[in-house]
Amino acid sequence: MFRKSLFLALLISLSFGVKAAPPQDTTDVDLEKEQAAYDSINASYKFQTGKLDLSGGQIAINVPAGFKFLDADQSKRVLTDLWGNPASASDGVLGMIFPADAEVLTEKTYAFIITYEETGYVKDGDAAEIDYDEMMKEMKDSDAEVNKARAEMGYGTVNTIGWAQKPYYDKSKNVLHWAQEFKMGDEPVNTLNYDVRVLGRKGVLSLKAVSSMSELPMVKANIDKILSIASFNKNYAYGDFDSNIDKVAAVGIGGLVAGKLLAKVGVFGLILKFFGAFWKFILLGAGALFAFVRRLFTKKKEEATTYPEPEPETALVEETTPQASDTEEKQS
Repeated sequence: MFRKSLFLALLISLSFGVKAAPPQDTTDVDLEKEQAAYDSINASYKFQTGKLDLSGGQIAINVPAGFKFLDADQSKRVLTDLWGNPASASDGVLGMIFPADAEVLTEKTYAFIITYEETGYVKDGDAAEIDYDEMMKEMKDSDAEVNKARAEMGYGTVNTIGWAQKPYYDKSKNVLHWAQEFKMGDEPVNTLNYDVRVLGRKGVLSLKAVSSMSELPMVKANIDKILSIASFNKNYAYGDFDSNIDKVAAVGIGGLVAGKLLAKVGVFGLILKFFGAFWKFILLGAGALFAFVRRLFTKKKEEATTYPEPEPETALVEETTPQASDTEEKQS
């Protein structure tokens, strides 16, 4: 049964901010040098394809044609250094999946962030009984309460638009996936949160899409391939569960969608991919751009530069939800 209180906690704790960059003279912009810097950043990231093992051999990744894999260390740099998320956004990240023709700095594309939480065996007996329309109604009804609390904390609004893809659980593969649409403040393009969960013997493997709603058709066109990218190796698969020794998770399928498990383990619900700030540097002049590039390569963000730097537009969505109490676990 969907627990409204935990969904409220998830949305209330999301942070969102926008800063407008001041106008600058662009008449002396050296576009060739700026494009070279942009290309250099993309070229510094090395992707992999084919079969890979993650998380000490528990998880198998089979990257199909049309996709490529970025390892954990590089993915963490993308999330924090390039996309502007806080360092905690990269906690537990095992890697990222990109379309083969995309780069870490590419407009109008998407990427799936891979994480794994060893939270126990999730029983799927409730999968066929969940009323997702009622769950969405409760989510929408929560928006006013959520945004009142967010305003008191100095955060912008988050409004639930609806399912971009209604939850579906494939019992034969033990894979759950769904997508939600959110309106973030006054942003002209809504945010897409596309989630895939692969159930295992000891926990849940998560693939979370990072994109705007404009990329939804692109994601849907490739979702069958995406659903088959990750699986658990022998002895760690869902069917290997041993009730005598293995831990059972506090939530079922409905809890995964509603966010109970996410609230308990304190992971990010939404991580925004935001390239507007980077392109503003290109439009605003070489001095600002190269100051930005220098920070990316040196990771010394506090280092002063000789160039005046505009405040870039930034957006990030963060969950810092406290862990659920023992009472909540028992009631879930």
